[in-house]
Amino acid sequence: MHDIRELTLGEAINEALAEELGRDQAVFLMGEDIGRASGIFMVTKGLQEQFGKDRVLDTPIEEAGIVGLGIGAAMTGMRPVVEIMFSDLMLLAMDQIVNQAAKMHYMTGGQAKVPLVIRTTIGAGRGAAAQHSQSLQALVAHVPGLKVVMPSTPYDAKGLLKSAIRDDNPVIFLEDKMCYSTVKGRVPDQEYLIPLGVADVKRVGQDVTLVATSRMVQVALSAANILDQDGISAEVVDPRTLKPLDRETIVRSVIKTGRAVVIDEGCLSYGITGEIVAVIADVAFDYLDAPIKRLGAADVPVPMAPVLEAATVPNERQVVETVKGLFGRRY
Repeated sequence: MHDIRELTLGEAINEALAEELGRDQAVFLMGEDIGRASGIFMVTKGLQEQFGKDRVLDTPIEEAGIVGLGIGAAMTGMRPVVEIMFSDLMLLAMDQIVNQAAKMHYMTGGQAKVPLVIRTTIGAGRGAAAQHSQSLQALVAHVPGLKVVMPSTPYDAKGLLKSAIRDDNPVIFLEDKMCYSTVKGRVPDQEYLIPLGVADVKRVGQDVTLVATSRMVQVALSAANILDQDGISAEVVDPRTLKPLDRETIVRSVIKTGRAVVIDEGCLSYGITGEIVAVIADVAFDYLDAPIKRLGAADVPVPMAPVLEAATVPNERQVVETVKGLFGRRY
């Protein structure tokens, strides 16, 4: 008999890390303040006490060095999980990520593997301003050789992180900082994995497809409930991983509903929404009953003031209005 508990997203990630540390001696964690201080969002709480300082390493404030050490360790057979506090700070290690981790397998003719996971946070909402609030998933998703994961629920976060740690390729694992304590869900206590590259239909509907990533899945689900009251049945599809992207599930949903809205917290221009819209248009164009619409963050640095910050991020009202516009409804 197995128990199903309600965990927060942060607790589910902590549990995944603990299970993988216990399962495989090659797994270890590195990051700034992840040990004694339990990480800036307390996600690694208790892990250093349980597994020791040799498996959960506090590092200097040196993102390029941390990632470089992780790449070297991965190439020698270890499975490091490196935490970068904010995806904004991942930019300090982009040469290591883009030119080393992503390309090493290719440039050695398959002789070298880099089973490295880089955990980092995305998303606005904490008043952390322009250098600690960005959602930079489009940058890493653009790079061949990287896998990119964006969980939206505790169940998905745990199963995807365990799969990422066991993957032989470098994986960028993006966690929305606003979801750590606010998003809760049922998680079984037994072992399970979620394969990378498989989307999930979070809500079945008939009239419109909402393709949403990370925290925007919660926004889409909330909007779908409002739309349901107005007689519009919305299906919510969560890609879960951007690389590889499950094109088939997305396209199948749009073919069924005939309408699509794509929602991501990254900036609207040149971002994830454009890529997913292109996939839909390429394969499902003949099935569309209305133009594809997309919602993303405003193309501005993230403001610190709460009112301005909130205005830059897609919300349920915008989703509802956009969907109703597909049916010719006016306000």
